[in-house]
Amino acid sequence: MKIDCFKAYDVRGRVPDQLNADVVRAIGRAFAEEIRPGRTVVGHDIRLSSPELAQALTEGLTAGGSDVADIGMCGTEEVYFATAHYGAGGGIMVTASHNPLDYNGLKLVRSEARPISGDSGLPAIRARAERGDFRPMPHGQVRHLDHRADYVARLLASVDREALPGLKIVVNPGNGGAGPVLEALEPYLPFELIRVNFEPDGRFPNGIPNPLLPENRAATAEAVRRNGADLGVAWDGDFDRCFLFDAQGNFIEGYYIVGLLAEACLEGHAGERIVHDPRLTWNTIEMVRAAGGEPIQSKTGHAFMKERLRHEDAIYGGEMSAHHYFRDFYYCDTGMLPWLRVAELLGRRGQSLGEMVAERMARFPCSGELNFEVEDVAAATNRVLGAYAEQGGALDHTDGVSLEFADWRFNLRSSNTEPLLRLNVETRADPALLERRVDEISRMIQG
Repeated sequence: MKIDCFKAYDVRGRVPDQLNADVVRAIGRAFAEEIRPGRTVVGHDIRLSSPELAQALTEGLTAGGSDVADIGMCGTEEVYFATAHYGAGGGIMVTASHNPLDYNGLKLVRSEARPISGDSGLPAIRARAERGDFRPMPHGQVRHLDHRADYVARLLASVDREALPGLKIVVNPGNGGAGPVLEALEPYLPFELIRVNFEPDGRFPNGIPNPLLPENRAATAEAVRRNGADLGVAWDGDFDRCFLFDAQGNFIEGYYIVGLLAEACLEGHAGERIVHDPRLTWNTIEMVRAAGGEPIQSKTGHAFMKERLRHEDAIYGGEMSAHHYFRDFYYCDTGMLPWLRVAELLGRRGQSLGEMVAERMARFPCSGELNFEVEDVAAATNRVLGAYAEQGGALDHTDGVSLEFADWRFNLRSSNTEPLLRLNVETRADPALLERRVDEISRMIQG
């Protein structure tokens, strides 16, 4: 069986032509035989296809000899938590995160929620699933695991609740899975939560929950302004990413939140390492060094970032795409801790979110991530690089290509999960230069 939905750091594909119960069952069987987890945590998001795929996954895992701890509908970070907290040998989340309605996928981890990526096990699982020459194994058992109370307790233990101010916060799960966790957290927090698109609904009646897209931000921004809220928070479908809005309803690019959280994590922890991705870097590097930390660059993607965090024993890592990783959350990404940590900062510093990031946004203006559908990614990339070849910039290939000059830089990379070429540009305190470079590179990409 040919399986075409393995990506750089997870499994992702259209349902049912690329990903279906047969494919997922084979992947589960291959995971069980390749990783030999003993017990595997299985969870799924709110997509309509997810329960069926989770059932097929469970069948494959148990046929391969693994017991299954079923945690039901949840967020991706809850699979990470349950795998590490309860000592399971592996964990798999059925989710397509922010991909279109007809997609689904799998995120896989080993014991201690260690990631499995294209560099650390996915190719072997794919090869075994495609061969299908599975060994007869004693059948595993399935048990439901009620993890939510322990997970919430872990989140609450990671913030200083006495420092949390009484804020009015707009929360928008985008009809994804974050709502039930927010309800479980709410009794322990001094916040007034204003709900928007709150109920989990795999039909996504208000659009695919992906606040990284500008067109998906209006509902949160308008609710912040209408209610006079102090903060707005929106999540993607499996809520491993969270996106923040200031008290004026302005969307704050995840890039600036990375610097803010890095600075906060380094308070009292000088000398610690901070991992960041290569798309936008200058603000993060400057803030980390000013706070006494050491910035470490990693390939983009949740599996690669987690691997690098563990390797460096970094206290925190962040991607401009709103993935935030914490050493005290098993080196994993979480969409719940970042907004709680930012709320804690609002209380400690007596400043609004807008006030905390305004200077950094002015110092390092950025384009945000711009996406282009192109037929030939390599040709488009070469056109851009060729145009600047004689200008003497510093070239970096950590992920895609980054080209850095004295007063501006850019990163150009193909998506690992979608047929897109992604562009990020930043300058040193020069919005006009930013606009000019974005315009000229966009024209080159489009030929």
